[in-house]
Amino acid sequence: MASTDSAATDFSDDLPAELAAEERRAPAGTGPWRIALRRLRRNKVALAFGVLFLALVAVSLAAPIWAEEVAHTTPYQNRIADTITIDGEERNIVEFDGVPIGPTWHGEYFLGADRNGRDVMVRLLYGGRNSLLIGIGASIITMVLATLLGLLSGYFGGWLDWVISRCFDVMWAFPVILLGVALGVSLNISGITIGPLELESGSLWIPTVIIGIAYVVYLARPIRGQVLALREKEFVEAARAQGMGPWRIMLTELLPNLASTLLVFFPLIVANAILLEAALSFLGAGVQPPEPSWGLMISEGIEFLTSAPHLTIAPGIMLVLTVLALNIFGEGVRDALDPRAKIRLEH
Repeated sequence: MASTDSAATDFSDDLPAELAAEERRAPAGTGPWRIALRRLRRNKVALAFGVLFLALVAVSLAAPIWAEEVAHTTPYQNRIADTITIDGEERNIVEFDGVPIGPTWHGEYFLGADRNGRDVMVRLLYGGRNSLLIGIGASIITMVLATLLGLLSGYFGGWLDWVISRCFDVMWAFPVILLGVALGVSLNISGITIGPLELESGSLWIPTVIIGIAYVVYLARPIRGQVLALREKEFVEAARAQGMGPWRIMLTELLPNLASTLLVFFPLIVANAILLEAALSFLGAGVQPPEPSWGLMISEGIEFLTSAPHLTIAPGIMLVLTVLALNIFGEGVRDALDPRAKIRLEH
């Protein structure tokens, strides 16, 4: 999925005939969440890609097991001068001309080595852990900040809405990749300290925070628009008449009505965050060596694209599969929760 510079929601007037018929077949009293789950279970393609994503997560989490029990190495261990015996033939892990060994399809160096003699399979799995950790962590930051700012801006309006909206306009003016590179380069050089919060140079939290903040505006604006519409509804007026304060109304009345929107956006934001992390790492502004990352592995392998293509093909395939699985599953969740909505995330 591409990075989001705009988000739009269009609604058709009527449900498609097959969906209307499905709702009529639902037992009386069936709630919207149960109906959505039934729709999702019938979307076999979305479920298949959801299972694929879970499999990729499980494989990445198993990185220490593979490294210790199968490859007998670590993602940081350089073995540039070592040799390995493959089918009775002794081979250099890195040849004298600097070209690393290709896939052996054995336990050690299953996908070959990089130019420093490090096991590509081990680094690929650990890189997946880092990419997934950053992507999911950044998405949680985005969801929390965007929900808070969207609620405050949409409910209170006035000068607070003006200030928050102008901040959104400033962030919107910067392409997300340009903003990420600018912040990533500066923070990875010096780190950052804000009160008790201290992020050291090279920390995985630096790209996590940067990506989390960079995507806030793309989610906060749709939430703000939804809150603007909800705050005029009768149930909000009834809550005010009962003496509920603003914070209680936002938490107990408005936030539950935003749950479906947040649930739809979450897998899409995770996919965007993983893709942006790969782009930042490729450009040297994300994950810093010697920590592995799919984007960083692709960047390091570009030099050997013709002589050792496995260095770029392996992380590239993992990246494509992860982002594709999240996008298709996210679209399935969207269709299940609101089949009338067409949420587009575009350049």
